[in-house]
Order: sequence, then structure tokens, then C-alpha cells
Amino acid sequence: MSHRLHSILLGTTIRIHRSIPPHLISRAWFCSGRFRNQTHMESHASCEAVVGDSELLVKKMAAICNAGPAKLQVIADFDGTLTKYRVNGCRGQSSHGLLQQENPEYDKKRQELYEHYHPLEFSPTIPIEEKTKLMEEWWTKTHGLLVEGGLTYDGIRQSVANSTIAFREGVVELFEFLEERDIPILIFSAGLADIIEEVLRQKIHRLFKNVKIVSNRMVFDNNGHLVSFQGKTIHSLNKNEHALDMAAPLHDRLGDNIDAPTYENASVKTRRNVLLLGDHIGDLGMSDGLNYENRISVGFLNDNVENSLDSYRKAFDVVYLNDAPMWGVVKLVSQLCPSDGH
Repeated sequence: MSHRLHSILLGTTIRIHRSIPPHLISRAWFCSGRFRNQTHMESHASCEAVVGDSELLVKKMAAICNAGPAKLQVIADFDGTLTKYRVNGCRGQSSHGLLQQENPEYDKKRQELYEHYHPLEFSPTIPIEEKTKLMEEWWTKTHGLLVEGGLTYDGIRQSVANSTIAFREGVVELFEFLEERDIPILIFSAGLADIIEEVLRQKIHRLFKNVKIVSNRMVFDNNGHLVSFQGKTIHSLNKNEHALDMAAPLHDRLGDNIDAPTYENASVKTRRNVLLLGDHIGDLGMSDGLNYENRISVGFLNDNVENSLDSYRKAFDVVYLNDAPMWGVVKLVSQLCPSDGH
């Protein structure tokens, strides 16, 4: 290789699995290039990462870097990936969990559904076909309660304003870097697209032209009351590129309709290199419907590190531990898409 190899993560403690030869420990980044906020990154990056196979990671990076940004797309989970797992020492809220309806009786009913179905979602004894039907049932009932309970625009805005949900440090810089290079970001979520957009509006105070959301989208009447949901239901077991027809660009306001997406779905499918971000091994399925050539997967192992590290290390190319910030990913994309002249 003609380019100088760089350290795997800027300002990061690195663990290499014992099967990796010692001389590969510092050999992860190879594309030269500088990120315009590198000093800012260096002052904030403090995390730990695990790389299972650094040699394979180098090969993937070489292929993606050589193909250029026009062939790259980013696929990201939302809750626990773009957002923090813990906020002020406490478990952070999810985009679904933060929602509070004006009638608290419906919040109670949704919680009861959660307590019934959530254990079934992770049961090792239920066949996937049966489990998929149960998840469809759960989401359908939950959406029905949101409509029946009279959810409104104002209710969503107030729920987000009262929430503790927060983005990881470095997410804004990541989005800006990708936007400048016209690299699309697909946010996959089994939650609610309208709430995710409102979180972006209130917490980041801006939207991005290269971001699309693949999630459940609400339909409101002229008075701002929820009346139905668009298209098929996206739940935890079908959150993948097969749901790409549900992808839509960000809306400026709740209830806005945008006729033409910034990035056509067919065009996104021609981008054969993928950077995938998730916090569960199941998130790797987000790229199932895409005929990709190269995929670098980044996992955020937020909790239960000791018991889950081995399975995450085997599943993801890079694993960040203990609710790490996003600076390592920003460094990664800056190496995959180096600036001209550096």
C-alpha cells in the first residue's frame, strides 16, 4: 500500500483480539486525509474500541476508499446508536418510549403491551415466523392506541421537549461531513419517523438534505390529530432495506408532505458500499435487501459488555464500548472519503 497506515481510532484505547498478530495492532486506517475538525475530535475522543480482524478491516477500507464517496451510503439505527444509551447517569429514553399521550390511560395500555410482548421478542424458543407475527401484532395494537388516544402534533412536540433523549457527541459533525460529500444517510427505526424528526429539530436545530428515515410515519388531519399510519408496519424484525420504499426525506414541520425525495431510492440501491451503524447484532440485517459489495459494520456495545463482547466482536468489524461518542466514526468516514489534495 502506498498510503501511510493510521491508528485504528483517534484518542482511543484499542483492544485487538488475541488471534491478531501484534504487528497489525496499529494498522487499521490507511487512506490519507484530514478532517477539518480534527483538533476538536482529538480533544473530545475518549473511548474504547475492539477490532476482531484488523486485516479484513483494512481490505474493506481500501476497497471503499478507492471506489469513492459516490458509491458509499451510511445505514444507521437510531435509538442507542445515534442517541446516547445513558443520559446524566440514567438510562436514556427511546424515540418510542418518550411519547406521552394526553390521556395517561393510553400510556398505561401501551406499557402493558410492552410488558407482554417484549419478553417474546427476545425469547430463544419462539420460531422466527411466529415471532414476526407477534411483533406485527404488537406494533399494530400500539399504533391503534396512539390513534384511539387522540395523539396530536402538540403532544409530540411536548413529549420531545420533556424528554431526556440526547445524541452522541460527534453525530452532528458526522452528518455535516456526509452532507458536504452528498453521501446519503438512511436512518432505520422500528419507532416513529415523526418523533425522530422532531428530536432532530429540537436537539440539533436543523435538518439535513442527505438524510432519509425508514420508519413508521403518521398521517394527521387538518387539525393536527393522528388518524392513521402510512404503508406497511416496520417492526423490530423487518427493519431492513426491504422496507426502503418507506424511506422519506426529512420534513420541515410536523405534517408536511414532500413530493420528491432528495435521493431517489433506486439511486441509493446503486451505492454498493455500506457503512452500517447499530447497537444490536440484529441491526446487521438493515442491509439485507441491499446487494452491497463492501460493508463496514460498527457496533455500539452500550451495556452488559463482559457478557456480550465476544458475540459483538465476531459480528461487527469495529465495536465501541460503554456508550462511546461518535468521534471514532467521524474519523473513519474522513479516512474513507479523504479531502482532495491531502
